[in-house]
Amino acid sequence: MAVAVKKRNVFQISIFFGILTYSNGDAYPYQCIREIKEEYTLPTLPYGYGDLEPYIDEATVKVHHTGHHAAYTKKMNVALQQWRNDPVEGVTIKNTNHLAEKSILDILKEIEEVPQKYRKALTNNGGGFVNHNIYWSVMSPNPENKERLPREPLLSDINKNFGNFSQFVDIFTKDALALFGSGYVWLSRNPLDGNKLLVSTTANQDSPISQRFQPILVLDVWEHAYYLKYQNRRPDHISEWWKIVDWNVVEKLDNWWKDIPQHDEL
Repeated sequence: MAVAVKKRNVFQISIFFGILTYSNGDAYPYQCIREIKEEYTLPTLPYGYGDLEPYIDEATVKVHHTGHHAAYTKKMNVALQQWRNDPVEGVTIKNTNHLAEKSILDILKEIEEVPQKYRKALTNNGGGFVNHNIYWSVMSPNPENKERLPREPLLSDINKNFGNFSQFVDIFTKDALALFGSGYVWLSRNPLDGNKLLVSTTANQDSPISQRFQPILVLDVWEHAYYLKYQNRRPDHISEWWKIVDWNVVEKLDNWWKDIPQHDEL
């Protein structure tokens, strides 16, 4: 199957050009979303399950990763395999540029082009896989409770688009508090509007990538992301979450998007 060959090529290219790594030498979880794979794997977290304490408890991180994220990964792989092998909608020898052979990143960009019978499964589970990969990436342990702030030039962009950093935090937090039910709050760039920064929300496992945004920061406000520790106290969870945002990784993710050519579209 052509996908297997492409998977090896993408892996070789990523090694050749070099990739950002965290301390244990693995790639950040978000990086694999651009790779073309026959089967995606649940990424290793860049920290231990208990390392985000006391802001997010160990039990929550463990069940969130090995339970919820793992389930989205498995169901996404099933949907991709069924689509690729579909005798009508699937990959054929005559169609070597089939959307099903693309990365999950490109599939989410073009989610409206996915056959209807697979679209919901890939919106929910492909989105769930990608959203969590970004979510885990932009947090890191903060055992000494140090203040964390973005650096230049990202800080200047935040000030330009939101007034100042405090106003940005207020806007983001208010959207997180107001989001009804389950979903995410995002800081993204809009390449269709001069790469301006914007705060947006998505419901369930919808992805801003499907809106052609380039997300660089995300907060998961599904109850499973905080309920064991905070119960129904979402405001407390949001307040504590800011203390583990890793702005260095946010900056790296911002630059990662910039390295993806704008013509890298289907």
